[in-house]
Amino acid sequence: MRQIEFELRGDYITLDTLLKVTGLASSGGEGKAMVAGGKVEVDGQQELRKTCKIRAGQVVGVMGARVRIHAPTMPAPLDGAEERPHEPEQSGPRGASHQKR
Repeated sequence: MRQIEFELRGDYITLDTLLKVTGLASSGGEGKAMVAGGKVEVDGQQELRKTCKIRAGQVVGVMGARVRIHAPTMPAPLDGAEERPHEPEQSGPRGASHQKR
């Protein structure tokens, strides 16, 4: 049986996407068809939800392969905050402080 170790980049990955990125399905559509056809197990139980959330600690089995899911070794940045310089907040639209008399 083929063993695949998969490290998450966030909290979860959807089942159809996992099948695609591990190469067990050639596309997301093929992954969804495999799930719909009852060919995929999650933690030893048949899984029919195509986009169910797969999290660290779970094991996905399909076509003689097992994929063990691991937590990310480094936390993912929050909304890319570390990648963008801080931008000052705007107080509102231009001229908003002027009032009509």
